[in-house]
Amino acid sequence: GRAGGDRGESRDYRGCRCCRAQTPFSFLALPPGPFFAILGGMTTYVLWSAGGAAAYLLGAVPFGFLIAKTRGKDIRTLGSGNIGATNVFRAVSKPLGLLTFALDFLKGFCGVTLIPMLAERATGVAAAGMGLAVFCGAMTVIGHNWTCFLKFKGGKGVATSAGLLLGLAPAGVGIAFAVWLALFLATRYVSVASIGAALSLAAVVWWPLALHARHGVWFAGVLTLLALLAVWKHRSNIARLRTGTESRFNFGKKV
Repeated sequence: GRAGGDRGESRDYRGCRCCRAQTPFSFLALPPGPFFAILGGMTTYVLWSAGGAAAYLLGAVPFGFLIAKTRGKDIRTLGSGNIGATNVFRAVSKPLGLLTFALDFLKGFCGVTLIPMLAERATGVAAAGMGLAVFCGAMTVIGHNWTCFLKFKGGKGVATSAGLLLGLAPAGVGIAFAVWLALFLATRYVSVASIGAALSLAAVVWWPLALHARHGVWFAGVLTLLALLAVWKHRSNIARLRTGTESRFNFGKKV
């Protein structure tokens, strides 16, 4: 009867896409696929932007400067003028130099472990692969080397890069530290040891059985760039080494 016809018409109405598009609530229909693709790209952009900004600000915290200030000293006017652990160790005190190293190291480690996790939770977007962690780690090192809190004049990134490496590739830390220790004991130059450790890292990540075999060539490439950045930040030390004016580490000196 008529009721059956009505039910039939109702079923036809609900099943017809052209009719459904003309309903008063058609504006609530789900957007087409391309919109979701664009939206997905935007949320990924927000995730990476939030993670990168947070990582930079973490890296930019000038622990060496702040620790020296607790003793009433401006580390930028002492020794080499660098805010890193070595200068704090020499110009302020050994315990505070070690504390500076530990905190700068933790910045790099948290930059590749904690910051990506917090960024994912804050944005509600999950990152695929290791890309976000590597990006956040690199931004942490950049923040340390060019801190916005000290007119973009920061440290050399050795301790922070070591922390990053521990979070991404623990085996690389062992190799780099072994090279650093051997060169330091042989020369008593912290700069020579740091440069040698960075160069050894840049070489070992390209070993066929090393890290890039698991994570891709881009991973080894990023670590190589960070290692070369650490060497470049030591250019003033290299100049002093060439002129014979670079300071050697004195184990017996009271600092």
